[in-house]
Amino acid sequence: MSDSVDILICAADAVQDLGRGVRFPVTAGGEDATGFVVRYGGKAYGYLNRCAHVPIELDWNQGEFFESSKLYIMCSTHGAVYLPESGQCAGGPCRGGRLRPITVVEHDEQLYWQPDDYVRPARA
Repeated sequence: MSDSVDILICAADAVQDLGRGVRFPVTAGGEDATGFVVRYGGKAYGYLNRCAHVPIELDWNQGEFFESSKLYIMCSTHGAVYLPESGQCAGGPCRGGRLRPITVVEHDEQLYWQPDDYVRPARA
């Protein structure tokens, strides 16, 4: 058993493979922010909703993180694209950057996220 805390995001079936992501509130580096979870290749991946190029939210409509081919997560503002399975920059102005991962776990038909030293539960 680990010491990690699991914080509920949503029902696991709410995040379909290559479909809309689900946003959730977090505190990142002491500031209010959002995280998000998407499903790619059947696995759920979580990231801080902040582009590595300019620290702005990625989704162009709430929960819309994939670009049209569904191969990449894309920043709606400047077109930076990221590999869904690693958050690594795959093209555009994020050169060499990567999305900040948030650990996501799936059990009991639910998706949960786990805080770390930088990404903490949202302030009340």
